[in-house]
Amino acid sequence: MYAIIETGGKQIKVQEGQAIYIEKIDAAEGETVTFDKVLFVGGENVKVGNPTVAGATVTAKVEKHGRQKKIIVFKYKPKKNYRRKQGHRQPYTKVVIEKINA
Repeated sequence: MYAIIETGGKQIKVQEGQAIYIEKIDAAEGETVTFDKVLFVGGENVKVGNPTVAGATVTAKVEKHGRQKKIIVFKYKPKKNYRRKQGHRQPYTKVVIEKINA
């Protein structure tokens, strides 16, 4: 069984036991979180939401928080001596999907 959930403005396909990286959420490590925005549940019985599946939830356990690798943001305008260099590290949360309730 799998589900498609929405979190952090993104849609993610998840299965039980899978570890995923999502946008940072406000939960402590080891805490259990519940996602109620379930858009689709697949498997033997397929349920499609309109926009979400009523009564369906996905529970997950927060494993760790972190920051991704640094990316360089470089602005440049030719012939105008304009250069701006900036780095950015996006924060993330790693969660392990425990149960899909549909």
